[in-house]
Amino acid sequence: MRVMACLMLVFALMGPAPARAMGAMRLTSPAIGTDARIPQAQSNYGANRSPPLAWTPVAGARSYAIILDDPDASDPQPFLHWLIWNIPGNVTALPQGLPAVARLADPPGAIQGRNGRDEIGYFGPRPPSGVHHYHFHIFALDAPLWVAPGADRAALSAAMNGHVLAAGELVATFPAPGAG
Repeated sequence: MRVMACLMLVFALMGPAPARAMGAMRLTSPAIGTDARIPQAQSNYGANRSPPLAWTPVAGARSYAIILDDPDASDPQPFLHWLIWNIPGNVTALPQGLPAVARLADPPGAIQGRNGRDEIGYFGPRPPSGVHHYHFHIFALDAPLWVAPGADRAALSAAMNGHVLAAGELVATFPAPGAG
């Protein structure tokens, strides 16, 4: 079901009748181990630092966008943890701990939007109970996006429509305190 939801998001962002076939990307994080568990430092129970991420480059990509959400959240579903876009096309990694500002100096030109708490930047996992799954979606785009800093998911998704060259996903987990 979760894979299907991701595919539906990707196809919706491709727009009507894409001119080219969409490719696949690989997204990884040296902070997220082989057990796919997000470290405490990347959670809102810890230091709330965005994790380092790396991805395979995509030929023709002029920019990249990342959306982090939690489909296990009860309301709103999925809960939005992070939006970042206009990552330059020659960049294939983000460092840990990006500042919570709308316009980033590094990588130059990158912009962050509002998360589910109506705050700019990354909001780490903080499940109220149980173990939640966190989906890091990455999109290679054929152009930078004209979306205002601090925008929401709807504005970013609308701007991405028809510009997606390739997409990838990293799914990781994080438990609530006492949940395992």
